[in-house]
Amino acid sequence: MGITLETIKELRAKTGAGIANVKEALENSNGDFEKALLILREKGLAKAVKRAGKRAENGYILSYIHGDGSLGILLELNSETDFASKSDEFRILAKEIALQIAAYSPEYISVENIPQDIVERETGLAKKDMDPKKPVEIVQKILDGRMQKFYQEFVLLEQKYFKDETKLIKDLINDTVVVLGEKIEVGRFVRFVVGSSATTSNI
Repeated sequence: MGITLETIKELRAKTGAGIANVKEALENSNGDFEKALLILREKGLAKAVKRAGKRAENGYILSYIHGDGSLGILLELNSETDFASKSDEFRILAKEIALQIAAYSPEYISVENIPQDIVERETGLAKKDMDPKKPVEIVQKILDGRMQKFYQEFVLLEQKYFKDETKLIKDLINDTVVVLGEKIEVGRFVRFVVGSSATTSNI
């Protein structure tokens, strides 16, 4: 499969990666778009893992008011340097994450943020209707699937990106990690709804 200018543009638009990275991924995948996309996402994940020990002490606080003003988001997104946090790519990412929070009401940033009692409650509910005669490995597979559904509903990083359900929010962040070469993490967020006591807060 040939590598065309249109393919390069499309892959850049989808991942935010630089031209050199996009070309390399397409060359390594023999022009296969989906394989190249996977390569870039894995590269982003590898970069994120490599920089996991770094401290994200800089950042940006975004305020977003939706529509008629009945819904508001405050989001803190962190990076290693102010060079990254002041970049257009970083600010765009912050806006997209705020829009995700507005649209899908996550309660936790990551799976690790979920209190143990909530995990135990959800695990218990998932096990409740299972046939006790099923083999242990089958039960575990079903349980993992049900918990994954819970994570995708309530955990920000595990949610499907509202503009492209082929990627999760953590993939969206890793795409920007590829571009900026720095650790990026969601620090905290608050979701306000006028007239509602069910304000979501991760502060």
